[in-house]
Amino acid sequence: MKFDTIAAISTPIGTAGLSVIRVTGEGSIEAINSIFKGKDLTKAKGNTIHYGHILDKDGSVVDEVMISVFRAPKSFTKEDTIEVSTHGGILITQKVLERILDCDIRLAEPGEFSKRAYLNGRIDLIQAEAIMDIIHATNENALKVAHRALSKKTSGLIENLKNKVLTLIAKIEVNIDYPEYDDAEVMSKEIIYPATIDLLKEIDDILLHSRKTQLIREGIKTVIVGRPNVGKSSLLNALLDEDRAIVSDIAGTTRDTIDAYVNLSGATLHLIDTAGIRDAKDTIEKIGVERSLKAINEADLVLLVLDLSQTLTDEDKMLLEATKNKNRIIIGNKKDLKRNLEIDTVVEISSLKKDGLEKLEQEILKTLQLDNLNDTDFNYLSNIRHIQKLKEAKASLEAVITSIGLDMPVDMYAIDLTKSWNLLGEILGNHSYGDLLTELFSKFCLGK
Repeated sequence: MKFDTIAAISTPIGTAGLSVIRVTGEGSIEAINSIFKGKDLTKAKGNTIHYGHILDKDGSVVDEVMISVFRAPKSFTKEDTIEVSTHGGILITQKVLERILDCDIRLAEPGEFSKRAYLNGRIDLIQAEAIMDIIHATNENALKVAHRALSKKTSGLIENLKNKVLTLIAKIEVNIDYPEYDDAEVMSKEIIYPATIDLLKEIDDILLHSRKTQLIREGIKTVIVGRPNVGKSSLLNALLDEDRAIVSDIAGTTRDTIDAYVNLSGATLHLIDTAGIRDAKDTIEKIGVERSLKAINEADLVLLVLDLSQTLTDEDKMLLEATKNKNRIIIGNKKDLKRNLEIDTVVEISSLKKDGLEKLEQEILKTLQLDNLNDTDFNYLSNIRHIQKLKEAKASLEAVITSIGLDMPVDMYAIDLTKSWNLLGEILGNHSYGDLLTELFSKFCLGK
């Protein structure tokens, strides 16, 4: 596939030791060589670095640079590629870029380098999306998930499923098109049914494990709930180790949800401090309570805070009932005061004195099954697009089982199997669908 030559600044704009400008495409080495004073880059070997100067149109020096040469196909895009390391000033970097663009080279669009790597077969779509996951990772485990995807560990799961589906399709087609071959395996429903059931079990296992990796990548929506004055905002502040929420003895101080992010041992919590749930009197507080109840329904994890120094109230009982089917941790706050609450709480803490927070963190990871992760736990899908496509592929396989139950002809099974195979291919990007590619790569950084 042939493309024009593009260039972009690949490092953040600002004052730094170095800036890197990446250039890729046919003729990129010759173009940069025409404005470079130093070694003849057209004779340079791939994967080499060369010292020299970028020259202006009048022959004056624009900047002292180091030039990295990558020859096709041994480059990120599988094209001839140049990386120009300049001094890291904003003005000088821009001047070098402008000089490069004078050489009949256009400015790259966001994500265009990665898009070319994908289109040229250097990476699949899971790997391409993993590049941005690496850049935006908010914790160490999210970084591990992204690195596994980039190294094709995740792609291997989908490739394996694709191959198994394709084998079934091929055997069915052989029986349909070449019935005279005696050695061709007759693909009756007795053979297709158990093979399809095995595929569905494999997909279910991937989806089950992918829930963990999705939480690691996207963060865990964690709602802090409780009646007024039990210490919800104090808990938020304690976990963040800063005074983010207003704390007072006045009931109803928190009128709306407040959110923040905190890292816990390789997991990112999206903490949401809600308005105290009670029979609100004024309109604003009623809206806050309604939003709190909505946040509970949408949460991955609920931290239900009770006051250890007081007896259980009707509001407490209502919240215990409302959250019983959620991933929930019951927290007994104010352990530094005399205990009057008669309930077995999972974790007892004092938000005010920051006592018991380590135990709470351990319980959070345990509840979400993120406490004893091993290397294979990072191999699964974490991107919502991938997970949705896999669910659609599963639905097509379930349609095969339905067709078998209705005793439909064998050749009808191939239709749904082919649909499932195509959907798995869309996860990897094995098929051409331009609008999706444009949308995906438009979210990338400029120069990546």
